[in-house]
Amino acid sequence: MFEQAFKNIDDVLWKEAGCTTELDYTEQASWLLFLKYLDSLEQDKAMEAGLEGKQYSYILDTPYRWESWAAPKDAAGKLDHNRALTGDDLREFVDKQLFPYLHGFKQKADSPNTIEYKIGEIFGEIKNRIHSGYNLREIIDHIDELRFRSQTEKHELSHLYEAKIRNMGNAGRNGGEYYTPRPLIRAIVQVVNPKIGERIYDGAVGSAGFLCEAFDYLKSRPNLTTADLKTLQERTFYGKEKKSLAYVIAIMNMILHGIEAPNIVHTNTLAENLADIQDKDRMDVILANPPFGGKERKEVQQNFPIRTGETAFLFLQHFIKMLKAGGRAGVVIKNTFLSNTDNASVSLRKLLLESCNLHTVLDCPSGTFQGAGVKTVVLFFEKGAPTRKVWYYQLDPGRNLGKTNPLNDADLAEFVELQKTFADSAKSWSVDVAGIDPATFDLSVKNPDGGEDVVHRSPQAIMDEIAALDAESAAVLTNIRALL
Repeated sequence: MFEQAFKNIDDVLWKEAGCTTELDYTEQASWLLFLKYLDSLEQDKAMEAGLEGKQYSYILDTPYRWESWAAPKDAAGKLDHNRALTGDDLREFVDKQLFPYLHGFKQKADSPNTIEYKIGEIFGEIKNRIHSGYNLREIIDHIDELRFRSQTEKHELSHLYEAKIRNMGNAGRNGGEYYTPRPLIRAIVQVVNPKIGERIYDGAVGSAGFLCEAFDYLKSRPNLTTADLKTLQERTFYGKEKKSLAYVIAIMNMILHGIEAPNIVHTNTLAENLADIQDKDRMDVILANPPFGGKERKEVQQNFPIRTGETAFLFLQHFIKMLKAGGRAGVVIKNTFLSNTDNASVSLRKLLLESCNLHTVLDCPSGTFQGAGVKTVVLFFEKGAPTRKVWYYQLDPGRNLGKTNPLNDADLAEFVELQKTFADSAKSWSVDVAGIDPATFDLSVKNPDGGEDVVHRSPQAIMDEIAALDAESAAVLTNIRALL
């Protein structure tokens, strides 16, 4: 039923002139899903309060509750067409009354970690792009069919929402930044192995895939207490996101996974000066796939000891600083980081090797990230002691990866198993840091059994890389023109 409802929503959005891409579809479905979820949450809390003989204080005033404007019901529990707004009346109410009212919650909220603050942030960041009040009425009717009451319903909805995010990432533009393949995230989480009570952080949160998978991982631990579940809800997951759409999607994704008031902050992480990070800010675990290929302004670069325009390199410095002593990280980065000869790359590799134990490098094949031709590695490190030995694993699923043949959990099973003991195999080996050139700190992937990173790619993979490089070049030219 849920799957059909999602399909019906997309079908209506396809007819809407204000929505032209998968990004628009996901954004518009997200704010409506959020309000429907909020209504279910409030009704559940009101019912619980009633059972305890207490009065529940609703977050939203009566005219702005889902049951008042979106889906008023008659005595038989059916949609009351006499009271349900539609057409221009509905669009005007949403644009001129509902959104301004909800945005106002940001000023009223006690702190950024409340659901009230999230309401204000979300409705200050996005706009209603559904210009036809009749299309909006049709979409609302489909959304109203969805139920958030049971864990099974939430689980199914979270899977469907993940599928929307994946489709959005595959659709191109900047949507691909928000989607890291979930099998890769699950493998990273297993290797880093977060524990209940540890604080987990992603400073480039995107669609919150890392935090959602870490939550699922910890929630499945045996013998969890009520206190453990409260810790997972309130004091475990932290994220920051610069882009408005990704911020909204991250919050909705975490809510659907079962976290009521996600600790996600809408901010440019890189605008924070590293010198201002204190011990109280540091995290036990960092899981992230920061955007690469971007360029940060000179004033942002001033916040970092190693100055570079490459966003991923700035993020890596941020992550190293944000880790507690003994803290652990799994970070995706472009594979050229391992061998680039520019001063920033060499200095950053030196910093990483001297301040952290870079114990594992996972080399990912082309096609791991659909729609992006760049090759990536995953760096696994622990802060507080220098690196003595690096264990490499060269992931080779034995097939060309792509949209119709994506990475799966089975592809990563051997890596996860061998990594536990840093075992040597045809795909894995160790390198003693004492033998690394101290002038370059080159960490290139060089399999002693198979030459240096030999990968036979399909013509399509090569074309995808050319397209990705063309897009990257076009973005650079656009930035240059904007500065002229």
